[in-house]
Amino acid sequence: MLSLLAWTCAAQAQTGGGPQPETAASSAATPANPSANPLANPPANPPANPEDKRIFGVLPNNRTTENSLPFTPITARQKMTIACKDSFDLPVYPTAAAFAALYQLEDQNPSFGQGMAGYAKRFGTAYGDQMIGNMMTEGIVPSLLHEDPRYFRLGEGTKRSRAKYALEQILVTRTDGGRKTFNVAEVGGNAAAVAVTNLWYPDTRTVSDNVEKLGIQLATDAFSNVLKEFWPDVKRYLQRKRQGNAGD
Repeated sequence: MLSLLAWTCAAQAQTGGGPQPETAASSAATPANPSANPLANPPANPPANPEDKRIFGVLPNNRTTENSLPFTPITARQKMTIACKDSFDLPVYPTAAAFAALYQLEDQNPSFGQGMAGYAKRFGTAYGDQMIGNMMTEGIVPSLLHEDPRYFRLGEGTKRSRAKYALEQILVTRTDGGRKTFNVAEVGGNAAAVAVTNLWYPDTRTVSDNVEKLGIQLATDAFSNVLKEFWPDVKRYLQRKRQGNAGD
């Protein structure tokens, strides 16, 4: 299955994968006359730049868009492109390596053994967990159910209200028509991913084990939403602090 998903993503890359979601949203607001001077009528309140694809310059941020932008649906090809980017981005591998090291220390799935052979198995399965989860929740299930896998950053209001909004998006998403609905892609996609990963976890296939895995994955994605929501604020704070230090 992993090789099939890798081949699918390689095909997406060769065909270009279509325009990026933010680009599509931005292009909807582009004037019809390409020769018009873009500086002639600048927008009074331009939306925040949605092109920052790295949190802390490292973590992938491919599916965040601004809630202030006019809603524009994305195609199944674009959804698969987002999933592929999140699955095969370079930081995914050291993250899998870190989880594998933790699992090695805890001797999770003892049938894997110890030493380099055991670590290699844990690294492969940790990476497989991430990739299957991304492909299910961001690409495959949203495409089948016509749900939008993007995180629509609120960017305004109190910190508490924004944090609450970010956490709620684990259970709430938009359809391709822009209507809010229960986030089947997130919950059901992760549940399907947990079921698939039982193929390579012979020691943890009980119901309680799977419920725990699903809970951890949902909590991880909820924390990721909070990072997506507040990253521009953190980035501005760090920039101001850096400029202040430079002025001393």
